[in-house]
Amino acid sequence: MILDDFDSRAGSATSLLRTIVGAFLRELGGSIRASDLVRLLDAAGVAGPAARTAISRVKEKGLLLADGGAAPGYRLNPDAVPMLERGDRRIFNYRQQGERDPWCLVSYSVPESRRAARHQLRRRLGWIGCGTVADGLWIAPGFLADEVRLILTDLDLQDAATLFTAERPDGLGRHALGWWDLDRLAGLHRVFLDATAHDGSAADEREAFARWTHALDRWRIIPYLDPGLPASVLPVDWPGHQSVERFRELSAALAPKAHAFARRPASSRE
Repeated sequence: MILDDFDSRAGSATSLLRTIVGAFLRELGGSIRASDLVRLLDAAGVAGPAARTAISRVKEKGLLLADGGAAPGYRLNPDAVPMLERGDRRIFNYRQQGERDPWCLVSYSVPESRRAARHQLRRRLGWIGCGTVADGLWIAPGFLADEVRLILTDLDLQDAATLFTAERPDGLGRHALGWWDLDRLAGLHRVFLDATAHDGSAADEREAFARWTHALDRWRIIPYLDPGLPASVLPVDWPGHQSVERFRELSAALAPKAHAFARRPASSRE
């Protein structure tokens, strides 16, 4: 399974390239000329050696494949499409747990002989917004159960874990701060809000492409790490509500022009 890259720093050349690939390449038919990819990276502020290094790293991760057609280029690895589709659902359809919605509990016991898989399980449960109740017991909104099952299948740990559907845990408001790192999540939302405070308009398609790519790059990890906890357990000044609305506004204002820019051939993007 090809995974999203949560280790790349938002705004880095590699992270911006992954964002460009995920946001635009499928619309372009899954392949792109090398010159067009370089132009898109340049428009996003990534040029020269940094662009070449980013392309090499993304190829090493398996997201892009070399395309040796009439013109040198790259194509999207078909194995990456499910990951990108899951990302679309997370990034563009942010969900918040309702007060009466069911929860998913994940109980597992992985032997020491499979500690590498155990480490990956913990890491990936955290990546999708699960909270830690105790060692070997995690919790997530019920709508994340299918993603948990997918992780267990990919790691071949179905027999080592049990999923339970549960009602709202008693004392959730008291425990949320311990089960999830709400301070970190609030910080991510505030950084996004600060960084996009003046991004709501663009003079032309190239500027819209740059602003939308950077905004999307800053945002895309947040809906994974933030599980969308019920409003009743969040601090009254929770910045996530404003952050979600900001992203929607930027999408409406910038995305159409950004996609129009990406569709233009390199020769017309000057």
